[in-house]
Amino acid sequence: MSQNELVTPRVLTVPNLVSFVRLLLVPVFGWLIATGHDGWAVVVLAVSGASDWLDGVLARRLHQVSRLGQLLDPAADRLFILVTLVGLVWRGAVPWWLLAVLVARDVLLAGVFLRLARAGWGPLPVHMAGKAGTFALLYAFPLLLLGQWAAPLGPVASVLGWACALWGVGLYWFAGALYLVQARDLLRGGTATA
Repeated sequence: MSQNELVTPRVLTVPNLVSFVRLLLVPVFGWLIATGHDGWAVVVLAVSGASDWLDGVLARRLHQVSRLGQLLDPAADRLFILVTLVGLVWRGAVPWWLLAVLVARDVLLAGVFLRLARAGWGPLPVHMAGKAGTFALLYAFPLLLLGQWAAPLGPVASVLGWACALWGVGLYWFAGALYLVQARDLLRGGTATA
């Protein structure tokens, strides 16, 4: 979002509807992965990844950037990442440390964001690094799930999935560091850095 883009208090917007549908897909995905419906789980993940991109594009093009959307979009991202990781760990597709590394970053930032909220600050602007990290993770998960399939698809998907996952983790933590710097500046009485 650009500095001069108006944030509306509207609730009923097209991008918010897209984000809400994505939130509704989280338990659907959880059920699909828990019951071994991997093909449909991959489809739901792909739809979620595409809708993550779509709601941002629609918000800007339709001039419907909203306060609710600024909260719904990252909430849907975090929930999808969490449910996907828990499902993949439970299925044995990824090690537990990947879940721990990503959850640790979100727990750290949740504390920082609560501190900012108590000081009267709203959500911080989303960094491109954070969006890119989330995008890479949302690509990694279906590939890691497909990595459990037989050759030739499984091994290729696994390699690509791990490449996206590791890149996504790096970007995810890099964006977290940028948020920490912004929060520090705001709490010291300065302004947010982009």
